[in-house]
Amino acid sequence: MATCPRCLGPLTENHRCPGAAFRRIVYALAVITTGILVGGLSAWLITDRPEPALVLAASALGAVLAKAVSEAVGRKW
Repeated sequence: MATCPRCLGPLTENHRCPGAAFRRIVYALAVITTGILVGGLSAWLITDRPEPALVLAASALGAVLAKAVSEAVGRKW
């Protein structure tokens, strides 16, 4: 019988690795948090005293772009 390369369990027809959902959630949160930080800091790099609305918009855009790039690169769980 074949074994799963991730968890080394038996690779059956309905195999699901234990903890896979938790890893996906942690990975998605890490990508989104990184995007928020990069987006928010980019507003501070562009202007000296950015408005809070600009920082919020840049953070939201950074999170969306980071998630889109992550999905485009194709790290599939």
